[in-house]
Amino acid sequence: MSDSAPDTPLPIHSDGPLEPQENLAPAEPEPLIQAGPGSGDPPEAGAAAALLQLVLGELQQKRQVLEQELAELEVRRDQVQREIQSSFAGQSDGIARRVKGFQDYLVGALQELAVAAEQVELVVQPMVVQPSPLDLEQAAGGPVSGALAQAPAAAGLFSQDEPLIRQRLEQFLGQPDFYADPWQLRRSLDAPTAGLLENWFLFQGGRGAQPSTGSRNRNALVGAAAIAILGDLYGERFQTLVLAGQPERLGEWRRGLQDCLGLGREDFGPNSGIVLFERPDALIERADRLEERGELPFILVDAAEQVVDVAILQFPLWLAFAPGPSELALEDDLL
Repeated sequence: MSDSAPDTPLPIHSDGPLEPQENLAPAEPEPLIQAGPGSGDPPEAGAAAALLQLVLGELQQKRQVLEQELAELEVRRDQVQREIQSSFAGQSDGIARRVKGFQDYLVGALQELAVAAEQVELVVQPMVVQPSPLDLEQAAGGPVSGALAQAPAAAGLFSQDEPLIRQRLEQFLGQPDFYADPWQLRRSLDAPTAGLLENWFLFQGGRGAQPSTGSRNRNALVGAAAIAILGDLYGERFQTLVLAGQPERLGEWRRGLQDCLGLGREDFGPNSGIVLFERPDALIERADRLEERGELPFILVDAAEQVVDVAILQFPLWLAFAPGPSELALEDDLL
């Protein structure tokens, strides 16, 4: 053959139509998906979560350290409290009583000062000197009589009132009368205390020292019982004068007498039933004025007063409490 036909591709027979050429290209590989703290979150969110975990860990460590330090401080606190209770229990109680007594005394003193300021006389009164009983006796040429003879003289006269005194003391041994009238004893006495008052009234004639009962409150109870009996004997013709050298002691006397006799603050003052004194000279001056008016001073001397002024011994009614060694030691510790 001279001329050969050009090479032509032979047809490929198939049962179906041929797919387009581009579908025959190999498929591209899909990218791998990395699992993180939050699937699908951006990288910034993962970094924030890691930072948060780090901060929380540090806070937990600090919390543990603080809890340990707090436990150590609590142990130290308990130890300090035990040391304070074992070392300063008695002293703290004494200091508290002194502060309370001084507070009560200061309030009462200010009230008394206000009352005294209202009664100050701006016009000077002429001084009148009264003659002594000895001068009157010499001038009259005989024993003293008249108004001075009618003044209550307690020493040596209580023997006539022995039935009343014993009856009142026996009554005080019974149940306390918490609702008794003012100036009546609202507490009860024990047998030794009643015996102390019986000895003071009937054997000492109302003037002398008696052993302290061991505390200022119990001494105030003895004084209150004596005041109640003297009130039955003399009515309002006597006034109680209390001598204690420090304000806190006077505060304890005030509270004790208030409680035992059902009194109020108005019953303590220069013109009231009970007057409190820190200095013996002021008490003696007040007692002299009472005797000049025909009244009877009743003097109570606190157990802490180690020396009783000689001028106090001239008055017909006085009761001084003699402290024991333990009571003196306690007073020295509180100073």
